[in-house]
Parts: sequence; structure tokens; C-alpha cells
Amino acid sequence: MAKRFSASEYADGILAGNRLILSRAITLVESTLASDQQLAQQVLDQVLPHAGRAVRLGITGVPGVGKSTFIEALGLHLVAKGHRLAVLAVDPSSPRSGGSILGDKTRMQQLSMHTQAYIRPSPAGRSLGGVTRSTREALLLCEAAGHDVIFVETVGVGQSETAVHGMVDFFLLLMLAGAGDELQGVKRGIMEMADAVTITKADGPNEVAARRARREYQNALHLFPLGASGWSPDVTTCSALTGQGIPEVWSVVEDYVRHTQQNGYFQQRRQEQNLHWLQETIRQGLEEQFYARPSVQAQLAAVRQLVLSGQRSAFAAAADLLKL
Repeated sequence: MAKRFSASEYADGILAGNRLILSRAITLVESTLASDQQLAQQVLDQVLPHAGRAVRLGITGVPGVGKSTFIEALGLHLVAKGHRLAVLAVDPSSPRSGGSILGDKTRMQQLSMHTQAYIRPSPAGRSLGGVTRSTREALLLCEAAGHDVIFVETVGVGQSETAVHGMVDFFLLLMLAGAGDELQGVKRGIMEMADAVTITKADGPNEVAARRARREYQNALHLFPLGASGWSPDVTTCSALTGQGIPEVWSVVEDYVRHTQQNGYFQQRRQEQNLHWLQETIRQGLEEQFYARPSVQAQLAAVRQLVLSGQRSAFAAAADLLKL
């Protein structure tokens, strides 16, 4: 059994850049045990003054768009430039074991071997759309460990975008070209959240289609009003296979960060995100406390059966449980 560290030992190891202790600290914040959660909060309190200095980049896209391949290509570009990168890749969970199915370290072999890169695949579990409850805490721990760029990769199942958007500075939407109508099936809300759109796999016979898709997406984005950031989203094309367009993607991110830091939106958004996560943490905590009540546990099965049989409305049943 691994030695249980104190909060100070965890914090000191994280601040020293010890990858093993960082991994164990993330495991700690992922734990649902009350004792682990209490220790995790003590660790977070100690390292929090050293967090917040990284550029946080959310990356999403439909399955098959090549997120992991793209992340590896962009990640290798960044570490070559001297950045320290952390990738928080949320994997779909096995419905039986709850464990990760895809295993991002096996899909990013070159990047995972680099000393300046840290990849942490986490099972999505029951979390909405694949963003784990502890993703934000893991992000803060990685920042405290000295990583100056953080990627948060989503499962891309269509529900996690809002959650990821609420914890990153820049939201990148990856799209494919050559799959019929380029704008068909793209949710307006996702497009409106995107700070940039990148058309992937723009190589070989697909290059012409990628350029056409770029024009179509650019025209579509121009129809949206400018957001509070005052930033006009850009559309780029890239090939993770050849590396073409990868540096340009990062240039767009740098331009955005520079623009929003100058007009004050960058810090304002960080503050709004902190308030959002305060409210979200309160909501989650109240939900956990509610279901942990012995009186609720004793009545829940019977109340559910009443709702299933139509003898009690969902609203009235919820009101009854909330009074317990």
C-alpha cells in the first residue's frame, strides 16, 4: 500500500514539479471518500497561490475528428518552444468497470514520453458529457506544478462543451471537411462558444475540401455578433500528419490571449469562472448530502416506484423527499 502523504508533503512535491506526487494528488481529488476529499481540499488551499498562471485551452470536436492526434502535434510544437504542457484528457468510461476505455497515453505516445509534457487520462464516469467532477481541481494542481499551458480535451459527445468552456480561457472547436454539408448538424451554441475553429486532416485529397470548409465556417461565424471579449473567431486548417497549420493554431491562441489581456476580459472571465465553480460546487455538495441522508435512502426506492407507476407526480415526489 502506498504511503499516505500529508497535505504539506503533497503541496511541496507538486510545487517541486514531482510528477509522481502530482499524479497521486489528482487521484486524491478524484476520490469520492470523505477523508480523501478533506485532504484534497487542504492540498488545494496550499498550492492555490501558485496556480492561475497557465493558458487554459479547451479542445472539442466530434469523434473521428482526430483530437488526440491533433493534441499530440500541437503539444510537440509547444514543448519544442519551451512550454511545459499538461493534457487533461477525459476518456469515455466503461459502463461495467467505470475505467477509461481509450487510454490517451497510448494514443499520444511521442508526447507522453516527453519530459516537458504531462498527460492525465481520466474516466468520465457519470459526469455530464465527460467532464469529470475533479477536472478543474486537476487543472489547478497542474498549474501549481509549473505547467504553463493546459489542454482540456473533451469526449466530444455533445454535452460537455459548456462545462469545458466554463473552465478554460480559449475554446477550440475541431471540425472535419468533406463530410457533406459542412454546417449541417453543427449546433449554433457550440459555434458561438468557439474562439476559433480548426479544420483538421487538411492534407492530400482532402486539402481542397478543407479550404472550402474554412471559407464556409468563416462566413458563418461572421453572422454571429461579437461576444464580450471583442474577439472575432478565426478559422484555420491544419494537418497533424504533416504538421502544416499547427503553428498557426497556436498563433491564434496567443493573439487571443494578448487581445483579452489588453482589454481586461481575460481576468474578468477568470473571476466569473471562479464564481461559477463556487455555485457548481455548492450544488454538487448539496446533492451529495441529500442522497446521503438515511431518511432519503430509506424512502427513495418507494418514491421512485410511485412515480414510475403514475401514482405520484415527479414534482410532488421531489417535494416529499426534500422535506425528509
